[in-house]
Amino acid sequence: MRFTISLPANYRLQDVQAFHSRDAESVAEEVRPERIRKGMLLDDVAVALTLHLSPAAAECEADADCPQPLPASLQQRIRDAALNMLGLRIDPQAFLDFARDDAMLGPLVLANPGLRIVQSATVFEALTWAIIGQQINLPFAIALRRTFILQAGRQHSSGLWCYPEAAGAARLSAEDLTSRKFSRAKAETLLRFAALVASGELRLEQAADNSIDEISKALLAVKGIGPWTVNYGLLRGYGYADCSLHGDVAIRAALQRLLGEDSKPDMARTERILQQYQPHRTMAAAHLWASLHGRPNESA
Repeated sequence: MRFTISLPANYRLQDVQAFHSRDAESVAEEVRPERIRKGMLLDDVAVALTLHLSPAAAECEADADCPQPLPASLQQRIRDAALNMLGLRIDPQAFLDFARDDAMLGPLVLANPGLRIVQSATVFEALTWAIIGQQINLPFAIALRRTFILQAGRQHSSGLWCYPEAAGAARLSAEDLTSRKFSRAKAETLLRFAALVASGELRLEQAADNSIDEISKALLAVKGIGPWTVNYGLLRGYGYADCSLHGDVAIRAALQRLLGEDSKPDMARTERILQQYQPHRTMAAAHLWASLHGRPNESA
């Protein structure tokens, strides 16, 4: 399967490459200056998706371990994954127009007008990554993510590992993860979430009867999943434009720097500050992260 995605003017390839190359020992991603290759399970099919990158377009090539032609539903999931990985769900222009004259974020926005939110390939990947990354540092979270892929995923015929789906993760036991440095609480939350998705009890697909608000409420009802995890999952999984990351330590650190204060604002105050940027709080978060790191990459 081959298709082309046009890229907008002044597209920042470096942000996309930085996000997908966070793990220097990655088993499911290969990132080079001219291409990104990603392994993932989609509808229980091992897919290796290659994005050949140029300033104007991404030439996309999907190699699926299944008989051809691919079902239309799988083709659509592959296209969706490519759009997510390229960060094309949120147009940054809307936030640029909204915040260019803002006293606090205006200078950040004008300095990085093309900044985008790069997403995980699938919603399930984004939410499991959010669970894995809760309350630990980035290098440790990356190592646990790699372990999760090797435990629950599957190798593509090319040798690239594929990020798992819910069914594969739900087959694991807590001991499969705790024996590999996962905390008991993190392992149980991850497997509880996977089991609910695999059974169909927790629906992640947006639909007329399953809005973002309803998905958020259902996620918050899962033991071990809190507001930060939900908002981060909405941001990286759905490309939702109005996520409030007031519980994120890096966001609070960025605000402390911008405000010139001696300590980070607490979560309640951070939430109030971010409310000024509704309905664009996701892009506000991206610019706050970038003010610390030079790119929209958070601490976990």
